[in-house]
Amino acid sequence: MSNISHTGRDVSGHTGRDISGHPDAEEMRARHDRVVGGGRNTATDAPVFLLGLYCAVSPWVLHFTASQPSLVTHNLVIGIAIAVLALCFTAMPQRMTGMSMAICALGAWLIVSTWIVGQSPDMGVVLNQIIVGGLAIVLGAACAGLAMKNKKKT
Repeated sequence: MSNISHTGRDVSGHTGRDISGHPDAEEMRARHDRVVGGGRNTATDAPVFLLGLYCAVSPWVLHFTASQPSLVTHNLVIGIAIAVLALCFTAMPQRMTGMSMAICALGAWLIVSTWIVGQSPDMGVVLNQIIVGGLAIVLGAACAGLAMKNKKKT
């Protein structure tokens, strides 16, 4: 390191950042791809996680804990399930590719459950469930699409 100047260049003019000449470059690239999932796009994982968190806390945000006690527990459980699925997609992308459609199913259930689990829900509760469920369906489909796209690449 003593031959590196303050600009990051060594005496020969190289930046020191190019590893193409390194004897283990191919092995390092292969290991990197294994660790990060082979270039899997995780752009949908964070929004799915945030959607799950919102679904879990939405009864307290919209104040329907007293009027819809059964939906409170329901949204808490479904929201946690969506958030856990998102965390698993990020942590173990190769093992979770088949579970992407589960978010779509949970989103569809959120919409339908408004009238099955709830007791005469008001318009605010109905809109919340439809919007959150619709977003879950869209994001779940996006996760499934990205999983299929990445599966074709490998």
